[in-house]
Amino acid sequence: MPDQHLSLDYTGYPSIVIPLDSATGLMPHSHPQHQLTWVPDGVLTMETRDARWVVQRARALWIPGGTPHSVMPSSSCEMLSLYFEAEECPLEWAQPTVVDATGLIGPLLRYLTDLPNEQTDRRARGNAVLWDLMIPMAVTMMPVVLPTDPGARRVALALKENPADTRGLDAWARELAVSTRTLSRRFRAETGTSFERWRALERLNSALPLLAAGQPISRVARTVGYTTASSFITAFRREIGTTPAVFFGGSGTDLGQVSGG
Repeated sequence: MPDQHLSLDYTGYPSIVIPLDSATGLMPHSHPQHQLTWVPDGVLTMETRDARWVVQRARALWIPGGTPHSVMPSSSCEMLSLYFEAEECPLEWAQPTVVDATGLIGPLLRYLTDLPNEQTDRRARGNAVLWDLMIPMAVTMMPVVLPTDPGARRVALALKENPADTRGLDAWARELAVSTRTLSRRFRAETGTSFERWRALERLNSALPLLAAGQPISRVARTVGYTTASSFITAFRREIGTTPAVFFGGSGTDLGQVSGG
């Protein structure tokens, strides 16, 4: 994500609900307040400089104050956000943190976002319950580092646009009129990983919002460049450490097609 971003301040706005659709999003911005975001229906992706997360009904995301981030919805949804002044928050989470939004968390987030701003006493009591309930979820962050070399960056952007592109490093090197070794070296030096693993991670990045939206695993696999659902699940388990079914906890995903392979 570019270093340039808007600086906003939500002092006096403890909660905001923003309607979004798949054609709109929020450009990179930051604010001094901590933010807790949840999507009761639909899916969106929140991205920082070096990682991105899927936010949906089962998962809320904590963004520490001062962290530049952008928002990319995958479908029409309402983004519910609570904002907390640092001196009023007992949590000391210095990094974006996924929070389990099942159980009481979801209804409590809805309650707090529906409260009028002037209801400070009720909000304080609700926040105190929220602090007790918030449980971090152990999830794998997906790197989104783009190379700066013009040729390598051209390849990376093409794969972000079409993760199903099957061209290997040799084919891309021929298109750029450079050696395969040169292109490989540039990718590793500027992204910290090999071309093959970068592509695999980008394919999973593209797949996560589709899975969260409930698309069948076989369709998602084809969309992001895998010939079979089982090969996609193998790659998912290798990089994330679990299957899509377990990762999403059955939240709308076609579990019958996810769990095989």
